[in-house]
Amino acid sequence: MMIAFAIDPFLFFGGWLVARLNEGPLQRELLADAPFYLADLTVVAGSAAFWWVTRTRRVSATRLLTLGLLYEIAICFVIAFRTFWEDYRDTGFVPHLTWAPAVVILFPLIVPARPRVVLGVSAVAAAMSPLALLLLDLSGRLVAHAEAYINSSLNGAIAVGFAFMGSRVVYGLGREVAAARELGSYRLEEKLGQGGMGEVWRARHRLLARPAAIKLIRPSSVADGGVGVPAEAMRRFEREAQATARLRSPHTVELFDFGSADDGAFYYVMELLDGVDADTLVRRFGPIPFDRAIYLLGQVCHSLSEAESCGLVHRDVKPANIFLCRYGEDYDFVKVLDFGLVKGLDDAVDMETALTRANTIHGTPAFMAPEQALGYSDIDGRVDIYALGCVACWLLTGQLVFSGDTPMAILMQHAHTPPVPMSARTELPIPSQLDALVLSCLSKDPADRPQTAKELLRRLTEIDGSGSWTPERARAWWQLHQIA
Repeated sequence: MMIAFAIDPFLFFGGWLVARLNEGPLQRELLADAPFYLADLTVVAGSAAFWWVTRTRRVSATRLLTLGLLYEIAICFVIAFRTFWEDYRDTGFVPHLTWAPAVVILFPLIVPARPRVVLGVSAVAAAMSPLALLLLDLSGRLVAHAEAYINSSLNGAIAVGFAFMGSRVVYGLGREVAAARELGSYRLEEKLGQGGMGEVWRARHRLLARPAAIKLIRPSSVADGGVGVPAEAMRRFEREAQATARLRSPHTVELFDFGSADDGAFYYVMELLDGVDADTLVRRFGPIPFDRAIYLLGQVCHSLSEAESCGLVHRDVKPANIFLCRYGEDYDFVKVLDFGLVKGLDDAVDMETALTRANTIHGTPAFMAPEQALGYSDIDGRVDIYALGCVACWLLTGQLVFSGDTPMAILMQHAHTPPVPMSARTELPIPSQLDALVLSCLSKDPADRPQTAKELLRRLTEIDGSGSWTPERARAWWQLHQIA
């Protein structure tokens, strides 16, 4: 609408500049039209202001809808008033039709509202044409006969009918979409991400107004030609939910609920975290000081230690699954995410190869232990220790332990190539104790690594300077960088 009203003033002022060079009838004619184009500019300014209000998101949806409906009424009046006046001045006849009925018909498709509300507002907007005609008639700017009033009223009534029918269709579709975004007691609000195991949405509990994150796996085409959730994906999803629900470490993401939707989607609800994952942290701000790395890795060890005590192996420890939070009054508070590849130590031997049918690897190649990369079935918690060594390398240097052109090339390096010490990769100071500890986590032989997350945590705390990253320093860093 703003662009449509801007075209005529643009052409007018362009013609006016040309006419300035040749004073005469053309200039007088343009000046006579000036009030119409000034009115257009007023509408353009009002439309721009309304657009800005919608973009700021500072006005509630209800008030925004009210403003939109009032805007429709005002626009219809301006269109009718301007068209009747200008056409009558130029031709001596009242036009049979203006663009106002078109606005009445199209507006509910752009700004959906309840059909009853649309019916009332559309009726008022359609009445702007007879009203404008009456005001122009009374002011002597035109002479309108009964036929003109009948035409404008009839056109408006037809437009109201179409607007009402269109609003019923659009509003009904909107209700269906809203229903599709209801999962149990939660309403989906915004998609936060999507990966191999499904989608993650920001959601809100309908009664408690509690924000949450929902991970869901939607039904799709399956092997038999129907629609559903593939059995393997479903097993992994259930295993992730069950494993997460068993864990109580404050450094493991908390699970609220688990269920299935009417359309066959499965989902679980977890706490919504405010912060940044370790992968994004290093990409945005570069490698972090060694004392902060120790501070973060220690919290990951706390989560993994409890998992070990429950007989669980995460199998996909990586920076993207380590989330740094502003958690209550705590900063740099770590939450371990995504237990989608968790394995129980007492599970039956997994006869799957290291590659799935989709040719993807169980885990992330850049953070995968040699025994995991080679497809050994008898893995244990020491694969998570190896992965933490890879995470430490990323935090301290901003580099991966190994890189290659293909996932298989990276896996072969994990299996056979000795890693480069962290101190040789960066100019940042790294204590020799930490350097040696990370290299021990990256040992090819699991027996040469720290044997448990608890042991790794103890050895981290024994490093000189390990306690120098304090909650106060963490708070200052977060406040400086305004992470949200």
